[in-house]
Amino acid sequence: MANYVIGDVQGCFDSLQALLNACSFNPIHDTLWFAGDLVNRGPKSLATLRFVKGLGAHAHTVLGNHDLHLLALWAGHGRQHSSDTIAEVVDAPDAGELLNWLRQQPLALELPAATPTLLVHAGILPQWSFEQALALSAEVQQALSANDWADFMAVLYGNKPKRWDDALSGHDRLRLVVNVCTRMRMLDDDGSVDFKFKQEPADAPPNLKAWFEVPRQFNRQGQVVFGHWSTLPGIQNAVGYCLDTGCVWGGKLTALRLEDHALFQVDAVEPAVPTIP
Repeated sequence: MANYVIGDVQGCFDSLQALLNACSFNPIHDTLWFAGDLVNRGPKSLATLRFVKGLGAHAHTVLGNHDLHLLALWAGHGRQHSSDTIAEVVDAPDAGELLNWLRQQPLALELPAATPTLLVHAGILPQWSFEQALALSAEVQQALSANDWADFMAVLYGNKPKRWDDALSGHDRLRLVVNVCTRMRMLDDDGSVDFKFKQEPADAPPNLKAWFEVPRQFNRQGQVVFGHWSTLPGIQNAVGYCLDTGCVWGGKLTALRLEDHALFQVDAVEPAVPTIP
């Protein structure tokens, strides 16, 4: 029995199948954990969702920004982009089944590892403990699972507030939690989230630092596994592993086996998307 954590698939279903073959994945005994962004920009988002959902208890995922974008469009909110490749999901005969399943997934999960390990798409704030991150994820998950979830999607978009305060409430609180967990890369010196810079941390202006380079206030032993940042120069970093290795951009798709931290990679099978992430 093995547990594999997989980086951003983004509809690259053929690459995912190649990676699972490289891992010798056994769907009866092994379990997959996805770092979010199952869909969009790659050519087979529908096949990817059907496959992951079909694995039942042998697959888990956190939500990424592209997954939420799909849900927003399905709910009648958000703006469709020219680079989107998710219309096939919305138009599918089983769209309701797939997307109602997707909207019930969390923003953060604790992984079954020997050392406490958190899975999230983009990251967590340095002042959040693992317990707080999981509790905040549960708040958002409750909103997305509710009957009036589409009302939440209507107010999801926006970059404010940018700084965390435990006293935040309502949609401002949930919006910032979503933005941190699914979009964050850099933090300003004042602790606010910067949503513009997307390149390597070494190229950032002096007032910005990668979120994982800011010292954590809670000294809990553990690591964070995340995706979202394909331009990072390496997989390992100060807090753990970034598994987004740019498959949709013609890079690689990567898996981390939790039992021994072995890494598995395959070259992208699909043609590269000709757009800078």
